[in-house]
Amino acid sequence: MATRRTGDPQRRPGGAATPAARRTPSARRTADGRGGQGAPTARGGRRAPAARGAQAPTAGDGLVVGTVPATARLAGGLLALAGLVGAVAVFPTYLDVDGRQLSLATGPLDVLVALLTPLVALAVGVLTAAGRVPRFGLAYAGAAGALAVGRLLIELYQGLASTTRPGVEVLAGDLVVTSTVATGPGWTLGVVALGLTVLAGAVAVVAFGRTVMEDAGRLDPLRPALAGAGVLLGAVTVLCLALPAADVTDQLVTDPATGLVTVVATEGPRALLERPGVALLGGLLLAAALLLAAVVSASLRPRLAAVGGLLAVGVAVLQAGLSGLRDALHSPDLDWTLPGTGLLLLGLASTGLALLAWRWQPGEGAPAAGPHGLDDEDAPLSR
Repeated sequence: MATRRTGDPQRRPGGAATPAARRTPSARRTADGRGGQGAPTARGGRRAPAARGAQAPTAGDGLVVGTVPATARLAGGLLALAGLVGAVAVFPTYLDVDGRQLSLATGPLDVLVALLTPLVALAVGVLTAAGRVPRFGLAYAGAAGALAVGRLLIELYQGLASTTRPGVEVLAGDLVVTSTVATGPGWTLGVVALGLTVLAGAVAVVAFGRTVMEDAGRLDPLRPALAGAGVLLGAVTVLCLALPAADVTDQLVTDPATGLVTVVATEGPRALLERPGVALLGGLLLAAALLLAAVVSASLRPRLAAVGGLLAVGVAVLQAGLSGLRDALHSPDLDWTLPGTGLLLLGLASTGLALLAWRWQPGEGAPAAGPHGLDDEDAPLSR
């Protein structure tokens, strides 16, 4: 009697594989192109190539940084050099006014106030030259360079042209009359630092579009509010700059015969827009740069680029406010004014905008869009 042959239960007579065997993972690759180890592969079994020059995205923000061009590193190097020169310029003689040598480093508070902007520029410049988060440093350099144009013209007026129209000025915290002014090494180094900052800003504008840096776009819902707040703070800052941050108080004179008290106005330092010639042009350019930098910075991509531009504006305004406070504390002839207090508060508020942009977290119900309106995983890397 013939017995039935037993064998592989998944094979039919004649050696043909059953449909269950043909559906096993070892017999055929999965439909999404993954092999047995789960590695993503392209069509034909080859591994999909990674984006050229792109680094791995960081966790949480989806930040992608491409190859940093040489122009971006050059802008960072120029900004770091400007910060270093500006820090050194604090200590030598600033100006010689009527035989009186003035310096920006006459006390600990003076040194701290004068070193604020150079040290921030040095730190951001070194970070950019090293290729870390390049668009952050480029945005900072671009905004700082735009603001430095007006400051450079004002410094040139104070050191070279202020004697053509002598008047009362506050220089290095002292109330002086600019009848004779001679420049010192501190003024020269300060002008060089401002020139390097302007040059770094110009190079940063050229390098910004060539630098690949994108994120998931989580700051996009907040950008209109940042732009509006930046314009408001910039406009109020310009109004505060129109008056001296530290001024001479009026004198009260009593008539001995009648006992009538009369207010006698005393000539004080000239405000930003009260100086003639090149200094007036510098003040107008500084006011325009404040408004422009505040609006443009809020629209820069990625999020860290917006943080860099807003930080440059905040540091500049905070420097002006602290300088007014230093002048009032340094000289017994000067009092801190309401515009000076406003500059200090506006500087803190502008720096707070940069901090808000840095720490902003969108709501849990709103998904973060990629740079092209897609989710970050689907957004292509664009140059």
